[in-house]
Amino acid sequence: MAKYILKRVAYMLLTLFLAATVTFFMMRSIPGDPLASMARKLPDQTKANFYAKYGLDKPLFEQYTIYMKGLIRGDLGESIVYPGRPVAQTILETSPISGLTGGIALTIGLVLGIGLGIISALYKNKLPDYIVTFIAILGITIPVFVMASLLQYLFSVKLGWLPTSGWGEPKHLVIPVICLTFGTIATYARYIKSSMLDVLNQDYIMTARAKGLSESQIISRHVMRNSLLPAITILAGRIVGIFTGAFVIEKMFSIPGIGFYYISSINSNDYSMTMGTTIFYAALFIVMQLVVDLVYTLVDPRIRLSDNK
Repeated sequence: MAKYILKRVAYMLLTLFLAATVTFFMMRSIPGDPLASMARKLPDQTKANFYAKYGLDKPLFEQYTIYMKGLIRGDLGESIVYPGRPVAQTILETSPISGLTGGIALTIGLVLGIGLGIISALYKNKLPDYIVTFIAILGITIPVFVMASLLQYLFSVKLGWLPTSGWGEPKHLVIPVICLTFGTIATYARYIKSSMLDVLNQDYIMTARAKGLSESQIISRHVMRNSLLPAITILAGRIVGIFTGAFVIEKMFSIPGIGFYYISSINSNDYSMTMGTTIFYAALFIVMQLVVDLVYTLVDPRIRLSDNK
């Protein structure tokens, strides 16, 4: 296991290096630069000082070398649009906000999605199955920004129960959490239903029934554990999705999360902020993939890591 983890960590570092490299050159390929509009009315010498401060006056590959050296030391640079504000500080301050909003939504979505998926599988082609399928279709087909607009209009404009935007009180979380939860519910309901139906058709389930086990025992002992593997597979993506999937929601509801600053940095060509947040997302996704692979061995004892695998 230790050898496997070390190998995965090496691959993780290589992946992060490639992600940082690709993002760096893609950002530099975008026309314009973050200082073009900010320094337009400044004297030429002041402009030159700004460009020198952020290293934008140097050749491209020299800029890349400087940035990668800083990255190795853990320095993500300083925001260009927000002078004096380190990118790492912004990530540390804003990611818990995104994590709180998305974490609540993910937890609720997992519980409801798995529960609805079980109901749908156990009552296949019956009314509960049709209701769950309808909910899943809605969650997949309705864009999150459309749902957010509808909920804002209903609960904020018409009924006046909730604020349209803002941050700081529990009531500010209600509509954003509902919007983020719906997609998770739909995804897991579909996956759990499909997985459970597949497991229920396996030969060992027929053997368990022949031994006289009740349906509740079969579901709890045999079906659930094996049905959860596909759900665990997509868990890493959903965890990262609580950060990346909240871009639109954070912008619409003025939530000061990391997604809000990420969108702003892209729109303003803030190289350092875009690079730092992209690396943060990449690192989070890679780590979650490793965690998911290790959780496999706990959920299903048949899965073991060996030297030849």
